[in-house]
Amino acid sequence: MKKAELVLIPIPARGHIVSAVEIAKLLVQRDDRLSTTILIYPSRNPVTTKYNESLAASTLPDRLRVIILPSAESSDTKPPNQFITSVYEGQKPLVREYVSKIKTQSELSPDSPQFAGFIFDAYATGLKDLANEFDVPWYAFCASDAAYLGCVLHLKDLHDEQGVDLTELGNSDAELEIPSLANSFPVKCLPLSSLVKETLPIVLEIAGGLTEAKGILINTFLELEPHAVNSLSNGKTPPVYAVGPIVKHEGDDRDTGSDGSKNYRDIMEWLDDQAPSSVLFLCFGSLGSFRSEQVKEIACALERSGHRFLWSLRKPSPSGKLKSPSDYENLQEVLPEGFLDRTAKIGKVIGWAPQVDILAHQAVGGFASHCGWNSILESVWFGVPIATWPLYAEQQYNAFYMVIELGLGVEIKMDYTMNLQGDDEIIVNADDIMKAIKHLMEEDKEIRKKVKEMSRISEKTLMPGGSSHSSLGRFIDDIIENLS
Repeated sequence: MKKAELVLIPIPARGHIVSAVEIAKLLVQRDDRLSTTILIYPSRNPVTTKYNESLAASTLPDRLRVIILPSAESSDTKPPNQFITSVYEGQKPLVREYVSKIKTQSELSPDSPQFAGFIFDAYATGLKDLANEFDVPWYAFCASDAAYLGCVLHLKDLHDEQGVDLTELGNSDAELEIPSLANSFPVKCLPLSSLVKETLPIVLEIAGGLTEAKGILINTFLELEPHAVNSLSNGKTPPVYAVGPIVKHEGDDRDTGSDGSKNYRDIMEWLDDQAPSSVLFLCFGSLGSFRSEQVKEIACALERSGHRFLWSLRKPSPSGKLKSPSDYENLQEVLPEGFLDRTAKIGKVIGWAPQVDILAHQAVGGFASHCGWNSILESVWFGVPIATWPLYAEQQYNAFYMVIELGLGVEIKMDYTMNLQGDDEIIVNADDIMKAIKHLMEEDKEIRKKVKEMSRISEKTLMPGGSSHSSLGRFIDDIIENLS
């Protein structure tokens, strides 16, 4: 029996690492001919570092191993637009060394799996020359949605084939016709990285790299994104394998935060006391936080709405730093005076949140989110409708996608962008926030019904006969057929 080993390399961002781990589990559990090794680059983010250390020490499925690469030359002084590139370039010799060991082992022992190829994060396709060195195919893994993949590829076409200067579109009311969307798309919801001259070349390089892959795995499923997935079968894009939703179905000890299990128990016991679908959960990702003025507007909206809420409130990092927020030592310093006392019977304000376990709880009936794709898939999986408040990266695109394209969410502020410098920050007022809360929790029964139905479909698609189950099977067949 032919056996194959794949090497997965995510970028050093927690959400991308989580996705890589989950797809590696899916592969080894699906087919006992497959083994996977995940090579994880060191991170300068302490939350990601803690997660990686815990992951490396955890019990993993057979034929799956995780290796945390040692630090190479420091990239801390690099600006954000060069950080990812500098990290994987600096680690190439270490990756080459580890992969050489894997290949040597397979050649020395006939019972060992044959090194069959790489799966690179979509943002790490600059490593593709390693695949050429080892004479193996390489695939890309896209942790974003199929529609956003189509957007990135379309932006490259606009730039390369039509000569469009994308940097001139910023701050305009222009709309684009993107093949992966059925609706016209407002330019103001594009990631800033696509519109500024410092980072646009990186976006274009990523898009170009993806077109060279042997195939692209996407964390989505056909029934959620039929138009987008089908639009990628255009003859110009490599074969696409929609293999999701790849989500954690329950939390683990890497998600309890700095305060450990006591706060986790407090949160879950509080939820146990709430009625089904009565709680709005507010959580904005590992980098999500707001300045004091915006916090007060959110607090005012929650209090006036009268709805039960569980709010993950984090303290922002210093201005100009894209670093993980921390927990407040004293919530009174940022919340309106008396807020905690007045809302004690309907709400709970927490720090770090075990998001998966909270979304899985029957008491949760709505989710105010930054619209990271992992969070969106988790909300769909657990059947919790979403209120969109994007902050950075492709989250504005995802917010548009959920509200306008798919009709699975309501808008708080679809084109909001987090200002790292802390000046001229957009403030969403309490009236607009409260309107969205009431829309989500009271008024729009159709969205709730659609999300519940998509939740049911998301489970079915991973089962034998489901579209994602079949897509993963085609990918595995391609891997095995390429073995010598």
